[in-house]
Amino acid sequence: MAKKALLLLGCPELPVQNSIAAYLASLLKDAGLSVFVAGTDAALRLLEVSDTKGYYIGTESMIELDKCIEYLAEKRVDYDFCFVFVYNEQGLSYLTTIRSISNAKLFAIIFGTDSESLAGEIDFECEKLVSRAVHNPMPLVEMIEDTVIKGVKRWAVSN
Repeated sequence: MAKKALLLLGCPELPVQNSIAAYLASLLKDAGLSVFVAGTDAALRLLEVSDTKGYYIGTESMIELDKCIEYLAEKRVDYDFCFVFVYNEQGLSYLTTIRSISNAKLFAIIFGTDSESLAGEIDFECEKLVSRAVHNPMPLVEMIEDTVIKGVKRWAVSN
């Protein structure tokens, strides 16, 4: 059975979120993982429009954010990896919530003008990718290629 990855997206206020989510989903899928996305309605619709044919994220793999958290809390579902997109306090709240209700290997993708400050507020173990990226996704792309994909492959093999 393929390992499962969850991408958790908040409100898509910063342009970089959607492009990084689609990019990460494609890399994870190419690495052999089943990819799921939980997000606000706006975040899910943006991804749906970006990937209209469902090559990387089919609509059957999308779930409303609150419903996903409910299912995780009830232990109806869990994932091997979870990537939480963080650019504000609400993102930190989602990250902390996921940490408490899921056994997933946790990745915090922290971006935006307050990224360093937000990263400093995380006081538990998780992989942190931190960039001031708002519009340009390339700094995060490089971090994902250098850290996440190698780490996911290594972690998936070791388990």
